[in-house]
Amino acid sequence: MSTNNNNTDTRQVVEGKQKMTPSEAFVETLVANGVTDMFGIMGSAFMDAMDIFAPAGIRLIPVVHEQGSAHMADGYARVSGRHGVLIGQNGPGISNSVTGIAAAFWAHSPVVIITPETGTTGIGLGGFQECNQLPMFQEFVKYQGHVTHPARMAEYTGRCFDRAMSEIGPTQLNIPRDYFYGEIECEIPVPSRIDRGPGGAKSLDEAAELLANAKFPVIISGGGVVMADGVEECKALAERLGAPVVNSYQHNDSFPASHPLWAGPLGYQGSKAGMKLMAKADVVLALGTRLGPFGTLPQHGMDYWPKDAKIIQVDADHKMLGLVKKIAVGICGDAKDAAVALTERLQERDLACDANRDERAELIASEKAAWEKELDEWTHETDPFSLDAIEEAKGETPFSGGSYLHPRQVLRELEKAMPENVMVSTDIGNINAVAHSYLRFEKPRSFFAPMSFGNCGYAFPTIMGAKVAAPERPAIAYTGDGAWGMSLMETMTAVRHDIPVTVVVFHNRQWGAEKKNQVEFYNRRFVAGELENQSFAEIARAMGAEGITVDRIEDVGPALKKAVNMQMNEGKTTIIEVMCTRELGDPFRRDALKKPVRLLEKYQDYV
Repeated sequence: MSTNNNNTDTRQVVEGKQKMTPSEAFVETLVANGVTDMFGIMGSAFMDAMDIFAPAGIRLIPVVHEQGSAHMADGYARVSGRHGVLIGQNGPGISNSVTGIAAAFWAHSPVVIITPETGTTGIGLGGFQECNQLPMFQEFVKYQGHVTHPARMAEYTGRCFDRAMSEIGPTQLNIPRDYFYGEIECEIPVPSRIDRGPGGAKSLDEAAELLANAKFPVIISGGGVVMADGVEECKALAERLGAPVVNSYQHNDSFPASHPLWAGPLGYQGSKAGMKLMAKADVVLALGTRLGPFGTLPQHGMDYWPKDAKIIQVDADHKMLGLVKKIAVGICGDAKDAAVALTERLQERDLACDANRDERAELIASEKAAWEKELDEWTHETDPFSLDAIEEAKGETPFSGGSYLHPRQVLRELEKAMPENVMVSTDIGNINAVAHSYLRFEKPRSFFAPMSFGNCGYAFPTIMGAKVAAPERPAIAYTGDGAWGMSLMETMTAVRHDIPVTVVVFHNRQWGAEKKNQVEFYNRRFVAGELENQSFAEIARAMGAEGITVDRIEDVGPALKKAVNMQMNEGKTTIIEVMCTRELGDPFRRDALKKPVRLLEKYQDYV
């Protein structure tokens, strides 16, 4: 038995029952599952296994902080479609990874976190670095494998890798540290992968009937389409229907932006064109998306979700069907296979929407053109706070000596300068959210965002993991200065281990997303939202990377092109800090806060 990606002797897995140590069984099972790269910080808890990573053809990439290792494993998995793997020291090491695993959970990434644990003879005694490691991850993993005996090391390891794929999300392999030692006899399990199929014939027939009778069908192409490698199949179905296709929230890579039926992303700071077309739908095909509440909220002042439309939902996880939105038909199946099955059912049928195909095509084109024109002309935010911030910036000079730039203009210039085949990650934050309107992709597995968990410090380590998986592709991260403070230390990892990436830091001196809430709901009473920073470009240079400060709009595109050229041809990581005004886009959620009420006299002015 050998892996597909390497057939050298070190990647040849032993066959049949063999005597080996538990460490050897563990490592051999990693090899059987195609593991070539892992992320983490070395530790005594797994050192016996770590000692044989190299002869097994496994590279352990040491990180600065374990949260970064989880994000790197996530990015690696999302680009490659294979497992992303991380490991750390028991106790404080692996507990640092909880946030990153939660992000991977909501991204449905097949990440395996390996958590060595206090030895069995000391559990419950409050020993060094002891903690109960299963409960801290249980909300954010699909399966927890706890090795109960050294002889079962390969069994549990293999099961965690299998379940990460079958359950479409992270799993945890918990190993008492003394179970790496000894002598066992076992067989390395052959990896098991589920062949999902398109879904039930009855539900597919019902869905086809709804689509055949639809006058204005709209397709939402979600993360499931990306994970199933089903973009071409989604295209074929959309073309048969002449249906506009919108991307689900933070899945801008789920349909090619150059396609005439593409209408842009839904959700926060999404496409007005997509939302206006969605509002006209009589049948919605939600292909590979759970229709999460945050991704379908009103936006741009539009409550665009069609109230009377029939919804067909396709998801590989039956628990997602009808969870958020009332559906007419639920299909538990693979997004790619379901798209093929529906296309076949519609191929020879007369469709109601054929009668208005040309009219709908014209409408799609006109709405997209209107949105592009609006984005071109939308050079800055126009709310009162942002106008005040713009006026204030006219009298200020950045430490670099130029001017503070409008974020929207910056984002448009970055969009124009994007290289082909690019991978982009975004962090959480105000400017990063606005970026969703400007990020367009031609191929899947190109866009990574923190999804519903929305944690800061996500973008940089995630794009590093993506770069490890796809070194031939340009890798760019977007982050704000607040989130950058949580992740910039991984610049050392990028430099130390030759993982060249490009980071754009929006330097606007504030926690923008939360500060916007203080603008909208708390009468501009700013508490803890201001950030006075040093030059991030200078910090980058001190850490061995390149640093570029941009304070003229005409330099934005050339700076990105220069940094990408250094990344791809010189193997250099570059941090581009863009000096931005303090203007802010719309808040994340207007429904999440209320105007304050104060009942005690001493707080009466705080309304």
